[in-house]
Amino acid sequence: MRRWPYLFPAFCVALLSGFRLLDTSRAGAQSVELPPASGIHLRAETTLVLIPVSVTDASNRFVLGLEKQDFQVFEDGAEQRVTQFSGEDAPLSVGLLVDISGSMGAKIDTSREAAAQFLKTMNAGDEAFLIEFSDRAELSQGFTEDSEEIQNKLSSVEPEGLTALLDAVDLGLNEMKKARNPRKALLIISDGGDNHSHYSSDEIKSLIRKADVQIYAMGVFEPYSYLTLSTAELSGPRLLSEISEQTGGRAFAARQFSDLPGIAARIGIELRNQYVLAYTPSNQVRDGKYRKVEVKLKQPPGLSALKARWRLGYYAPTQ
Repeated sequence: MRRWPYLFPAFCVALLSGFRLLDTSRAGAQSVELPPASGIHLRAETTLVLIPVSVTDASNRFVLGLEKQDFQVFEDGAEQRVTQFSGEDAPLSVGLLVDISGSMGAKIDTSREAAAQFLKTMNAGDEAFLIEFSDRAELSQGFTEDSEEIQNKLSSVEPEGLTALLDAVDLGLNEMKKARNPRKALLIISDGGDNHSHYSSDEIKSLIRKADVQIYAMGVFEPYSYLTLSTAELSGPRLLSEISEQTGGRAFAARQFSDLPGIAARIGIELRNQYVLAYTPSNQVRDGKYRKVEVKLKQPPGLSALKARWRLGYYAPTQ
């Protein structure tokens, strides 16, 4: 009997619970050693692509209860056969990247509160680390299951210096290689005004495409006239949006500072309410090229128009 889709309001934090996910959220070569036969060793290799997908309705509520047949996946325009499917929660490995540069000023207190609200959505088995960045990016707290350790690190921060946001993203991607959970995400809290990174935006976008990490961002922007903002601050919203959307995440802009804690809670809920679609690509050429991925939804009867967000692609293996 087919399950009926149901809706999940973004504010229902208390309803979250610890489900288990069957699959990871990465694309890569998987090797299988076969038993030797008459002294011959066989080795089979396949590429399994896993795409996390968030689905919302016209009222921006999460839609749960969809099934595998409700999704279609295309790679470079060719439809793929979804072989595995999950709509349940799984432990997360999360990196918090918090801007402590001078441009944050009085916004730092609200940023601390936003980080605290996000950490409240963490479940048993989740882990998180903290990177603070100003003139340079530094790992303030490595992976831990104790969210209070991260909050304690943030409590004594005083904003100063310039903004090395892109360097923080690079450090976060490297630190995420130590993650023990298959589902990984970075959460950026910043005004987005990078002005002191060694990396360029194009270099970081390339690194993000190769990484198995979703990126979400909370933009802490000054509610003043654009005439008072620097060039870097003016480009902040666009930079955060481009970085996030490439990975299937997204950037939220706070209309006022008090919006940030609610946005942080929503991001935590969104990470816990995603489908994961797995397929073996029909194109098995190991050329290292970027493959574009598109997800289409089959509209269930009785529901308003649904919207999906997903990881936009991946790099094929080279060997």
